[in-house]
Amino acid sequence: MKQLAFALSATLVLLSGCSSTFTDSDSDSQAATNDTPNILFIYTDDQAPWALGRAGNTQAITPNLDKLTEQGMYLPNAYATTPVCSPSRASLLTSQYGYELGIDDWINNNPKAKTLTGHQFDLGLDTKYETWTEVLQQAGYYTGLIGKWHIGEKEPFHPTKHGYHEFIGFREGGASPVNPQLEVKGVETQLEGLTTDILTDYAIDFIRNNKAGKFALSLHYRAPHYRFLPVAPEDEAPFKDMDIKLPHPDYPNLNTERGTKLMREYLSSVKGIDRNIGRLMETLDTLGLADNTLVIFTSDHGYNIGFNGMWHKGNGFWLLNKKSKGTDNIPTGQRPNMYDPSLKVPTIVRWPNKIKAGSVNLSTMPNLDWFPTLVSIAKGKISKDNIIRGKDFTPALLDENLILSTDYYAAYSTLHQSVTQMRMYSDGKYKLVKDFKNQGRDEFYDLVNDPDETTNLISQKDHPKYQAIVKKLEQQLYSKMQQTNDPVLAQLK
Repeated sequence: MKQLAFALSATLVLLSGCSSTFTDSDSDSQAATNDTPNILFIYTDDQAPWALGRAGNTQAITPNLDKLTEQGMYLPNAYATTPVCSPSRASLLTSQYGYELGIDDWINNNPKAKTLTGHQFDLGLDTKYETWTEVLQQAGYYTGLIGKWHIGEKEPFHPTKHGYHEFIGFREGGASPVNPQLEVKGVETQLEGLTTDILTDYAIDFIRNNKAGKFALSLHYRAPHYRFLPVAPEDEAPFKDMDIKLPHPDYPNLNTERGTKLMREYLSSVKGIDRNIGRLMETLDTLGLADNTLVIFTSDHGYNIGFNGMWHKGNGFWLLNKKSKGTDNIPTGQRPNMYDPSLKVPTIVRWPNKIKAGSVNLSTMPNLDWFPTLVSIAKGKISKDNIIRGKDFTPALLDENLILSTDYYAAYSTLHQSVTQMRMYSDGKYKLVKDFKNQGRDEFYDLVNDPDETTNLISQKDHPKYQAIVKKLEQQLYSKMQQTNDPVLAQLK
């Protein structure tokens, strides 16, 4: 499915620590303006870059999100710096890598889950790390989080200790797609209905209640995380009789029956998100807030269904009729990976009268960039001693032809079931993945001629055509690790 291949793009991702100073905002009581707008940050869970009509996928039914791309900017090369939930969410808030924050993998709240770092359920985002929501609070914004947290269940890690005035949602990683139990302003509450709809209801209430002031709302959907169903009948109906196509149907031994079922259910869940995006945009229009509200739509990381014979995200599973063989650190049936569908995320930004409607910027944009970008737009002030790995992406949002970066770097150390220490660097044309925990698992791809990453060329790394390229990618990879004090380097000595 070539329509699922991603556009190649664009100068250097800034990873070195820096401190930035911005102008203090106006009075806390001042309503949002187009210069310091309201902020609606919509964050889905496990939404693939290909799960969007605008991406060229004719199977995805996303009219409201496609309309949003027509009204704002589409960023086809946005990505997460890790392909699983907790470290990605921590990086979003802090602009630092998961391994810098002590969060390498998704936080497992099962007391029986033993990992390299002890019990994962004791982990969380330490309050010593400044978040962009804290900076926005200081800049006069009223902040709220509705939905998924998953960077610390225990009280010391509560969202309200990280810059949110209000929290409605669930602190743990999982929640049911229907009849969820949510924490509603400190009270555990059992609710009836579809979780996506319920979270949207609360988001609409938040917007209405704060329309006269200046607000920053983070709406973190649980969908389209597995389990995908149930969804509303109108969201499921179009896919029941659709002739579903998988991206790599000829992959040897592929379980196409299960893959087709997963894809059908997944796209139904995505359509449920899209329907609720329509409700949110209608609310902004009705309240007269559309022109002075910055709307951001993105996801915590990507997803795979059928890509290279697997499904799921960075902690993937083989989608085969016959089980694959495991290794010492990679159990049977698992396929930890750093494929682009796991890392890239659908990203749309609408800011009326600021961002050109229907624009596309091909820069690579890591989730680390949201902190300095949002603080810049809000005219906030970052603490002088804070480490910011990302860059202010605002200039590129205002100029679709300004390419800020073409490379991308990501890290993922699996701690549950599989045990790996993967690091990835790409210059946009070639991609190198190294597993520092398992020999023989390195990967090298030619993204120009093989954008779906179907052929691992690592065995040909000494070929004259690739020798210099692999050496350069390795040097860049180690440079990123050194700049960010990657603990894996200490283990190599």
